[in-house]
Amino acid sequence: MADTQTRKRRSGGRAGAAARRGSAVIDQMPWNPPINIDKPIGPLDQSGIEAIHEGAMRILEEIGIEFYNEEALGILKEAGCTIDGDNVRMGRDFVMEMVAKAPSKFTITPRNPSRTIEVGGKTLLFGNVSSPPNYWDLEIGTKVAGNREMCRNLLKLTQYFNCIHFAGGYPVEPVDIHASVRHLDVLYDKLTLTDKAMHAYSLGKERVEDVMEMVRIAGGHSHEEFEATPRMYTNINSTSPLKHDHPMIDGCLRLARRGQAIVVTPFTLAGAMAPVTMAGAVAQSLAEALCAIALFQYVRPGIPCVIGTFTSNVDMKSGAPAFGTPEYMRSTQMTGQMARFYGLPMRSSGVCAANVPDGQSVWETSNSLWAAVQSGTNMVYHAAGWLEGGLIASPEKFIMDCEILQQIQRYMQPEITATGPDEIALDAIKAVGNDGHFFGIQHTQDRYTTAFYQPFLSDWKNYEGWDVAGGIWTAERAHHMFKEIVTSFEPPAMDDGIREELADFVARRKVEGGAPTDF
Repeated sequence: MADTQTRKRRSGGRAGAAARRGSAVIDQMPWNPPINIDKPIGPLDQSGIEAIHEGAMRILEEIGIEFYNEEALGILKEAGCTIDGDNVRMGRDFVMEMVAKAPSKFTITPRNPSRTIEVGGKTLLFGNVSSPPNYWDLEIGTKVAGNREMCRNLLKLTQYFNCIHFAGGYPVEPVDIHASVRHLDVLYDKLTLTDKAMHAYSLGKERVEDVMEMVRIAGGHSHEEFEATPRMYTNINSTSPLKHDHPMIDGCLRLARRGQAIVVTPFTLAGAMAPVTMAGAVAQSLAEALCAIALFQYVRPGIPCVIGTFTSNVDMKSGAPAFGTPEYMRSTQMTGQMARFYGLPMRSSGVCAANVPDGQSVWETSNSLWAAVQSGTNMVYHAAGWLEGGLIASPEKFIMDCEILQQIQRYMQPEITATGPDEIALDAIKAVGNDGHFFGIQHTQDRYTTAFYQPFLSDWKNYEGWDVAGGIWTAERAHHMFKEIVTSFEPPAMDDGIREELADFVARRKVEGGAPTDF
């Protein structure tokens, strides 16, 4: 990347002008969650699917999963599972009976019904980066702790980009807000700055109950209307290997009883928290997810559940997590096959181990995103903005990733592979013949403005043209766009009465102390 002095000298160059195309800062594709028209890649043959399923079932039957939640233990005992202290062993017949009750697809309807998303089938949904404690941008130039302003700016990007379909967890942790009330402030910001499907952290009673009430208020719903269809969702991680903690299970039970969607995503790093072999890591991940889904289906049959994968590998030299690796791609594809075997929607992630928005960050994230496409994933978490294995959120990386997401969306449009007479274009080929060109003919003139994907960030000039225009590197162009987007951002409409009711709820819950913490 250019040095600091060069960056400063060129800061007013082409990137700023390019970013100002039109009043909307950039020309982007419309809101249109893509339909995955490709057949998923299935690296496992039938015997491989059966072997991994058998491994997952034997883990549940013979080894068991620790549930550190007394309510869950009581429910599973009632269901006929074998309880030994915190250890739960469950038979495969019970697991498969319960998992079969989960719908293969469902909708989540946020406060803006036009942003309703379908989860499952062939729909491919992208979400923003979630939960990094740190932040990096080109202006600061180093990793710093997240704060509310940074979080708000990333939420503005989440709302602005049409290729982001749901609002995940905090796009960066605002550590300047005390943990007891952080969820109140961030959810207020999320609900007023975005109108996309909303996430709640399942971290105990208070946070989950507060978020459900805030989502209900923001949508203008009665309690009955809120519970009639999923309005929001949560994601939980098992504590690998083979454990589920108390607050996450507690939060999911509360959401399940009120009809809200649940994503269960074991975080299994092969060689550290799971076997070093990918088949073993996937089998363990499935066992950890399926036992929780079985619990939730027993409590409320038919509750929407998604099976997640976060199976990658560690660097065996340092123990650090690696993402976007060949092993990550294959494990995602393998889990996709197993999700189809169980009839469940699937979640994966757009992740990387790179520390800054450089070449490594792009190829690792691109590998992760294309693995999601190839696996038949339905929800892609962390699709934009993720760095350092989830420890850093970056607005430049967010915008760079959105360029990839738009390209995937364009790739899925069926007109590219249409084969009618106009597409075969024999008359056009005949008109040009053996020694002409296609630039000026009517067939091209009728289609040239929409024939190909038009990037908003990539620079297609040759070197000389790029250099004359200021020689702006990709991350710098993204930084200029970020600044202009947040400066010109207009929040989605919200009724003044609803906004006031939300603010009053936040103020009251702060007076009551918010959620309990250890400090």
